[in-house]
Amino acid sequence: MKVTQEKLPDSQLGLEIEIPGELSKQVYDQTLSKLSREVSLPGFRKGKVPRHILVQRLGEGRIKASAIEDLIQKGLDQAIEKEKIDALGNYQLKSSFEDLIGAFEPGKPLTFSASVDVPPTPTIKDYKGLKVQAEEIKYDTEKVDTVLADYQKQLATLVPVEDRAAKEDDVAIIDFKGHLDLPEDAEEGAEPEEIPGGSAEDFQVELGEGKFIPGFIEGMMGMKPDETRKVPATFPEDYPQPEVAGKKATFEITLKELKARELPELDDDFAQEVSDFETLKELRESLEKRYQEEADDKTKNNKHEAISKALAELIEVELPNTMVERESNQLLTQTLMRLSDQGMDINKIFNQELAEQFREQSKPEAIERLKRTLSLGEIAKAESISVEDTAVDEKVKEVLENTTQDKSEIDMDRLKSVVKEDLLKDAIMDWIESNGTVELVPEGSLAEEEEEAAEAAEEAEEAEDAKPAKAQKTKTKQAKTAAEDTKEEKPAKTKKAKAEKKDDKGSDAPKKKSTQKKPKKS
Repeated sequence: MKVTQEKLPDSQLGLEIEIPGELSKQVYDQTLSKLSREVSLPGFRKGKVPRHILVQRLGEGRIKASAIEDLIQKGLDQAIEKEKIDALGNYQLKSSFEDLIGAFEPGKPLTFSASVDVPPTPTIKDYKGLKVQAEEIKYDTEKVDTVLADYQKQLATLVPVEDRAAKEDDVAIIDFKGHLDLPEDAEEGAEPEEIPGGSAEDFQVELGEGKFIPGFIEGMMGMKPDETRKVPATFPEDYPQPEVAGKKATFEITLKELKARELPELDDDFAQEVSDFETLKELRESLEKRYQEEADDKTKNNKHEAISKALAELIEVELPNTMVERESNQLLTQTLMRLSDQGMDINKIFNQELAEQFREQSKPEAIERLKRTLSLGEIAKAESISVEDTAVDEKVKEVLENTTQDKSEIDMDRLKSVVKEDLLKDAIMDWIESNGTVELVPEGSLAEEEEEAAEAAEEAEEAEDAKPAKAQKTKTKQAKTAAEDTKEEKPAKTKKAKAEKKDDKGSDAPKKKSTQKKPKKS
């Protein structure tokens, strides 16, 4: 078999393959035998149909087409094995199939052209001495006090209050009934509409910020037990019930009972109640260590993100479609798993059309991820960076000790692979950082710069729309260049860091004691 190779764009390899006459005859005869066994013709038993009758009934073109399909697959398999080609995915036929049918004669050579995706050959330059900026996440020294105060709230005793009015942090037992306010153009005598689900009896509510729709809690401040008051409130625009979202309402509230929290003392007994520690000092030290480590991890992630983004801009690579499609599929799988973990029925959310749209829209992200991964791999090869098996085993042991998952359900080979990838990535990042410069900047500063750059670019584009076409084209190009230059100076992750910070503030409050996991000694 003759095979001629040709490098093509997008990391493809062109192949011209000549099938020898002996193989073309052999495959054609096999195709006839197979069809003879499968096809039922009146007056003949299966497998006993004479060849000329079979060709006459089925048509020579159909038989040749079937034989050519087998020849192409056999030819590609043998060519890839013979030439030791690291092929990715399926082949793409470059020859016209109709022309192949017309040219095919059993017993004579058949030549066709195809292409296969192959691993890319990236190049990366100027990664030594890399300079990037990353946001530094500092440990909030007040965080431990906030967490301990939340623990106190959870363990507080509710004491009835009768000699004063309601104030913030009280707990109230109320009856309430709400209706939507009438619009200004409402007809005379119109009755206000009751709010669906907008009434309750003996309802317990915390008098704290953000505990109810805006205006409801604020309107209860100063009420005394057995008092009834009409309170105006406004439903948020993004309220989950669209029929009331953004609308004004009035609630008639009766305060039936008022309670105040009696907090436990912050002492060693308290520490033993909420944790596995014997003293309050030990509990504090544990929480301080935990939040310091979390801040350090977020700073580390910001540095890695900044480095990865910068490397993706330095790498030159032609990515094969097979790799991009696989990465897009991986992104889709991750999204579906995340939605499923949140309790959503993904079969109702995603159909084939939506899945295809997601794959297409996620291609830029898939390409970015591939560039980042390939750039790290190239640096690891160039600088001979690797991870010892002993380090992998030690980390796997640590992971197993800290997991609550049943050990028998863990795929150990997969776990070792993931651990090795993580350790190798850390080793590469450490090497880049030690051979470059990572400037730590205050948290949120890069986000502000990025937002300002985006706003400036948007304003510039809007301004261009009012200018003559020739001038507009030149100016738009300048604005885009300026925006791109600005973006290049902000490689760190920003919006995500902000979101994580926000999540942290809400995630430290302990749950009720019945479900709260106590902090443990480390």
